[in-house]
Amino acid sequence: HTPQELDKSKTIDALYLKPLQAAIIKNGNKAYANGETLSLMIDLKTEGIKTLQTLVKKLETYPELKNCQSLRITISGNVPDPATWSEFPSYIYFDGRPSKTYTAEQLQRINLVSANFREYTRWNGKGELTTMDRKNLQEVLQKVHAWGKPMRFWATPDFTNAWIKLSKLGVDVLNTDHVESLHDFFKKWSSTTYQNKTPHTVYQPTQQWKPGSRPKNLIIMIGDGTGLAQWYSGFTANRGQLNVFNIPTIGFSVTTSSDSYITDSAAGATAISTGSKTKNRYVGVDAVGNKLPIITYDFIKRKYRTAIISNGDVTDATPGSFYAFSPERSMSEEIAEDFLESNVDILLGGGRKSFEDRRDGINLFDALSKKGYSTSTTFNAIDTIRSSRFIILDDSAVVSKKKGRGDFLSRSLNKSVAVFSQSKLPFFIMLEGAQIDWGGHNNDMEYVVTEVLDFDQAIGEALKFVDTNKETLLLITADHETGGLSLIDGDIQNGHVHGSFSTGDHTGILVPVFAYGPGAEVFRGVHQNTELNKLLRTLFRLD
Repeated sequence: HTPQELDKSKTIDALYLKPLQAAIIKNGNKAYANGETLSLMIDLKTEGIKTLQTLVKKLETYPELKNCQSLRITISGNVPDPATWSEFPSYIYFDGRPSKTYTAEQLQRINLVSANFREYTRWNGKGELTTMDRKNLQEVLQKVHAWGKPMRFWATPDFTNAWIKLSKLGVDVLNTDHVESLHDFFKKWSSTTYQNKTPHTVYQPTQQWKPGSRPKNLIIMIGDGTGLAQWYSGFTANRGQLNVFNIPTIGFSVTTSSDSYITDSAAGATAISTGSKTKNRYVGVDAVGNKLPIITYDFIKRKYRTAIISNGDVTDATPGSFYAFSPERSMSEEIAEDFLESNVDILLGGGRKSFEDRRDGINLFDALSKKGYSTSTTFNAIDTIRSSRFIILDDSAVVSKKKGRGDFLSRSLNKSVAVFSQSKLPFFIMLEGAQIDWGGHNNDMEYVVTEVLDFDQAIGEALKFVDTNKETLLLITADHETGGLSLIDGDIQNGHVHGSFSTGDHTGILVPVFAYGPGAEVFRGVHQNTELNKLLRTLFRLD
């Protein structure tokens, strides 16, 4: 705004008029190819009438601009008196003021209405507006909207929280000095907001087991990528209730791997399954590739029935860490081969290709059938299968929840528990909610929340069983957090949540540990992820 700041090369022609002219020609006489309206606001700093007259002369040399129906050339700043507006071409529009009175004809020439934000409030954009400030802003917005015009304020706070609050208030045009950031924020709006319209009811645990008793059975549920923000996003979307939040015993897990501050699922899950830190990408083996003692095998040695369930690929890092040994998590076919030797009773999830459509041409289902397993690639077979040892791998059954996956986790858990309950033998189940992690990698709030809610419904089924059985320990945790999710807005009353992701990868933040059933109290506090395994070994006398 000062002569010293002027750069003679940065003219209105070079910066605005010529680029607009080229765009309009390219888009077939439209400002945007899709026909949306573009407002070109020109802020006059010198005397209004003379400056505007000079501008009009220049615009007359750009017929594409003045004839474009989707371009609104709007004059702001030193706007001439409304009584003179009729003297200017009809393609010139003006920036109105809420304090002025306009005739019907003058309102036709107004493109939007603007005001100084500081005339109504001194709010700095943090927290919430005061009741009086909100009332002042709502009154001016109502007045301008009654004119049928959009409203803009200048001198507004200019960052995320302010953008959200002003948008919710009904401000139509946001002033910003951070054009690209504001553009990105609203471009991502649909993927970072979600409203859940069908909340599920939650189970109230009754804690029926005897105090001080040891558990006989174990259910581990791993919500891949689930940190506190993911849990609270589900809590918000489910109208302020989750099954997992009804569990009174909570701790936290440190998820670092042996070679990285930020773990991946292979090292994170291996720490839980073996009690040892290892390198990222390593499944069931230590940092030099030696096999580690996977807890599943220790249970099997003690005549436990075992099941591994995932609503992802059963050869992925998390489920694979409970039965396989591999220095590379992507070796899916080799991981599938390890299952042949595992003697795990039940395997449910996706990943059929690594068993049936392999590069070596071997169909592992044939070998599994010879070992006494019933096998299927159709998930609905779970309702009719009679064997106590079975494998169902159906990729169509483990699509994302938002794309129509049914209650795969709950049905799989209930079927496994029902089968194992027919025997007096103890059992171990590892169930993974795999796709919370995928939603985090995609920075997709709907994906995250719908997967959290589905996982929580399976938790509700597990809680019911623990209360009925009274000899089962339920342990719920995560291998890591994914997405660096923070919650920047929400409404518990209507299930709306707005998130912001800081990364498309994992983070190093602690993850919660929820424990319910006999022995749950030992999981209170902050533990290394490896300590979870050691506590389980002590509780179940595996050492």
